[in-house]
Amino acid sequence: MPSLKTYFDEIEETNGDDECRAWLSRVIDAKVALATFVAARRGGGRATEYVGFLKGSFNLSFRFKFSDGGPDAIIRFPKPGHTATALVEEKVANEVQVMDYLSQNTTIPIPRVLSWGLTAESPQQLGPFIIMDYIEGIVLSKILQQSTKSDEEDMVLDPSVDNSMLTKIYRQIADYLLQLSRLTFTRIGAISKDGNTWSVTKRPLTYNMNELTTVAGYPADLLSTSNFDRASDYLKSVAHEHLAHLRIQRNLADDPEIAQARFIARHRFAQLISKYCINDAGPFILFCDDLRPSNMLVNPETLQITAVLDFEFTNAMPAQFTYDPPWWLLLSGPDVWLDRSSMEEFRDMYEPRMEQFLQALELVEGTQVSEGKQPTEPSLSTRMRDSWRSGRFWFDYAARKSFDIDVVYWAALHDEGTGIELLDDEARSELELFVGQKMEQLRAYKEDCTTRFSQVSG
Repeated sequence: MPSLKTYFDEIEETNGDDECRAWLSRVIDAKVALATFVAARRGGGRATEYVGFLKGSFNLSFRFKFSDGGPDAIIRFPKPGHTATALVEEKVANEVQVMDYLSQNTTIPIPRVLSWGLTAESPQQLGPFIIMDYIEGIVLSKILQQSTKSDEEDMVLDPSVDNSMLTKIYRQIADYLLQLSRLTFTRIGAISKDGNTWSVTKRPLTYNMNELTTVAGYPADLLSTSNFDRASDYLKSVAHEHLAHLRIQRNLADDPEIAQARFIARHRFAQLISKYCINDAGPFILFCDDLRPSNMLVNPETLQITAVLDFEFTNAMPAQFTYDPPWWLLLSGPDVWLDRSSMEEFRDMYEPRMEQFLQALELVEGTQVSEGKQPTEPSLSTRMRDSWRSGRFWFDYAARKSFDIDVVYWAALHDEGTGIELLDDEARSELELFVGQKMEQLRAYKEDCTTRFSQVSG
């Protein structure tokens, strides 16, 4: 099997970086206007000091101090080019709704939202924004990760991390996941509040959808626009998204063998829905695909998590996503190992941490029962063990990751044979034509790259 590591469309990625850079110069020049704006929206004292900025994958935040001695505040904007322009307002509006809901219904430490608004309300039309309290703490992944020689290296859990420290962290996160597992809805999608009632009213906006539109050339108007009342319908929509991505991104296959392997993987994923889909009619559970240590702040002395951040891609989703053991227990996802054909190494490293996490979860479950809370049957820890044992963990991971679905399929979901014999007649008849189209797309892509990047260097 050739390497199925997936690369972004370099032209789309560079265009996004250029868009982001141009916006960054605008927003940095607007610091004084931002200080005045944040102070007015916050109420109370005037802004006395710009403290600095915080940069994440999708967002940029500016931190300010105030004359009234209250907590510092940040104003956070999505970064254009790294968040698709067509999705940016929807992303911020969804996140504010989720933060409000979680603040009311959980004890997860979420920063207090002071104000928010869409682009039209922002200074100099810089973009939709959230103003919230600044929370002290260091990024949790920084105290858990193995030291690296450069930022280019993958972030991996330090194998010599102190076990008692890790258990203390795991117990807190297990508690958050247990609370989230009880937040159920009757449809799949983004949530909002009407009066006193929370319900799913819009399509699910996912991490994967944003990635497709920013670095794969996937047109935003081809994304699903509906919410769903069955898990299988949602998974069929995802399967369609995976296949559309395969056809649209021009540099997904360097040779015919890779094109064929990706074609088989994505068609087979659609066929596997009936095998792996559970709880088809719901209820559906609030799920954040980006809930991981790099989006958490911790007090380094007490190891108490002080804030959980970045709920922009949180939706009511098929319950089975919640029932998977966390994919981030080694900090990076399994694709890092699968891309170098190291499934055995991943399992050897992941399974002991999974067991440690599940034991922490069982302790939390036991504590809640002793406090008189109604236990769920089967328990979340039992469901997570079942997900791992049955292989559903891998199917669900593939569902959420258009850039990793192929390597996951061949490493974890494929049984035997070439896979061609498992396709239906229609797919088999399309295969040869499809491979030819991908090779033609690749030639055109390489020509466009030569033109695009010779302009940059020239």
